[in-house]
Amino acid sequence: MKRLLAGLCSAGLAWPGGALLAQSDPVANSATAPIVSETPLDNPGSGGAGLLSSRVTGLPGTLWIGSDPMRLRELITAARPAVPALRELLHTLMLAEADPPASGAAGIAHLGARLDWLIRLGAVEEAQALIEIAGHDTPELFSRWADLNLLLGQTNAPCAALRSTPGLSNDIALRIFCTARSGDWQRATLLLGSARTLGDLPARDVDLLERFLDDALAEERPALIPPVRPTPLEFRLFEAMGEPLPTAPLPLAFSVLDLGGDNGWRAQIEAAERLARVGALPANQLLGLYTLREPAASGGVWDRIDALQDFEKALNRGAPDAVSLALPKVWSQMASAGLLVPFADLFAERLVGLGLSGRASRMALRSVFLSPGYEALSSRIGDEGPEVRFLTAIARGQMPPDAGVVALPHSAAVAAGFSGAQIPAVLHEQLAQGRLGEVILRAVALFNSGADGNAADLTDALVTLRGIGLEDVARRAALQLMILDAERARR
Repeated sequence: MKRLLAGLCSAGLAWPGGALLAQSDPVANSATAPIVSETPLDNPGSGGAGLLSSRVTGLPGTLWIGSDPMRLRELITAARPAVPALRELLHTLMLAEADPPASGAAGIAHLGARLDWLIRLGAVEEAQALIEIAGHDTPELFSRWADLNLLLGQTNAPCAALRSTPGLSNDIALRIFCTARSGDWQRATLLLGSARTLGDLPARDVDLLERFLDDALAEERPALIPPVRPTPLEFRLFEAMGEPLPTAPLPLAFSVLDLGGDNGWRAQIEAAERLARVGALPANQLLGLYTLREPAASGGVWDRIDALQDFEKALNRGAPDAVSLALPKVWSQMASAGLLVPFADLFAERLVGLGLSGRASRMALRSVFLSPGYEALSSRIGDEGPEVRFLTAIARGQMPPDAGVVALPHSAAVAAGFSGAQIPAVLHEQLAQGRLGEVILRAVALFNSGADGNAADLTDALVTLRGIGLEDVARRAALQLMILDAERARR
């Protein structure tokens, strides 16, 4: 967050006041930053609610103004960043306090899209807090608020709100559940019978609610096949019937339920890994769980825990030979789990200057460029060949040497992104119209396309991010993409 604010400030983009710039299509014209007027954000309304103020993020309160609400919703829904640095950027974007692109229902729909993105990422508590700020007095926000509360096992609040204001939801299943929770099982049964007769509920939902309301039916009928993507209400109904669903195969938001450890250490670790993989759990929290106790078995996650603990012991002893033996094992485990960036967050600084040998030396160097302190740490390593020279140049925001010979994926496209190329004309025009949030989303989409092999899109994405003041994001995203893809290619 601090790096994001610093980047915007250095480009003259920090709120309040400043020039704003962003990108769109692969046509270059001019990179001159247009001036966009800004006004203080006093009362953005429900649709503009956020957990992070403009002074914290460096993003202006006019972030979404000027963009078509439906197009923004499509871009947010489709946004699945290819690297952790871009996930962090979008996480900030979704939490930022800013005026919605339109008032009324369109503004609420925009907030709904932001909430859905956070929930999909596993940021359940942040999404819940965001709705608490915005209020849940509209059906669209109430449905999400009720789902989040049910997911977290907090059933009283949504049921109480529904009883006091029935018009908040037309979800008959939720109404039946809440009526039963209040102790009026007879009325809940009557509501279910009416819904079944009128065809207001799918047969599967009727069956599930009948079992919930009548224990005898649950014992008489054959076991239900669990839904692939259950709603939070379905999840709680299965739990109430004594058939709790495992969270591992479910959408990411359900992983938060295992973080407390009630379902065992293995489930706790696996949930933490899923969340850390997308940046929804701090690396230090993951490390704390890894080192909680000795591995209980072997294979899978236990091998990863064992390798991490052996590596940390070697590192704490300060023995380069032992670290050189332990690092390749834990590196391989973290790479296969998609956790190299959290690993680098934790250990890169301690690996610099240890004088490691063999494969461990290359891994330690790559961890430097995957870490948050990549730029400062890169100054502490020497000339280790073309790859390190190339990565060091990117870490410093410079045109890299050896672009034609370095054996890193996407190196030519990345080099072009740091060569002074201009922002695509379409994105430049959108920025001139004040559509900064949209341009950031389009830059992320271009980066994803570039990660899939479209070199021109990757270059355009990097140029755009740099042009709008997100220099640190551009550098980290480029470094992560090249290194992580190189590691994937080795497996």
